[in-house]
Amino acid sequence: MDDKSKLTIIIGSVREGRFGPVVAAWVADHARAHGGFEVDVVDLADADIPLSLPAVSPKFAGDDYPRPEGMKELTRKLTDADAFVIVTPEYNHSYPASLKALIDWHFTQWTAKPVAFVSYGGAAGGRHAVLHLENVLTELHAVTIRDGLAFSNYFTAWQDGAPIDGAAAGYAKTLLEQLSWWASALRSARAAAPYPG
Repeated sequence: MDDKSKLTIIIGSVREGRFGPVVAAWVADHARAHGGFEVDVVDLADADIPLSLPAVSPKFAGDDYPRPEGMKELTRKLTDADAFVIVTPEYNHSYPASLKALIDWHFTQWTAKPVAFVSYGGAAGGRHAVLHLENVLTELHAVTIRDGLAFSNYFTAWQDGAPIDGAAAGYAKTLLEQLSWWASALRSARAAAPYPG
């Protein structure tokens, strides 16, 4: 088994003028420097993710779930991933509809895999969005990582593609260490026996 876990970083916002790609690029740089991951960045603005869903849940339909042709590559990346970092803003005390649509089009792709969060926003730094995401992803049997990153007032707290606060790199390291541990542990567990859910 390859020592590196496959990490998919998801840019959750598709809003015009969004800041998510800047945050995701910074996170991806730290994840590559960490050395424990093969890093892939997925931008939901590049994906075909309709809001209208088929009648049957993806949990029960399995490989026969009728996803749009334009979603197949995205589904493959989610399936292959050992771990996720979701980069999300906070919209009206929650997360973007684009993320909810992505989550709802899939089920087993999240199951028994760790998910870490990097959020940004105003005074709350996107924390309300993360609280909602934790609830949703727990329902899909994902393992959410406690130590995330939240960037308050990102519009004044970042400069030249990086946070001004020098402590942010240390928090990123903690997040990635925990994510790496869970990714390795859960990958081994999935290989040893099917998840009972």
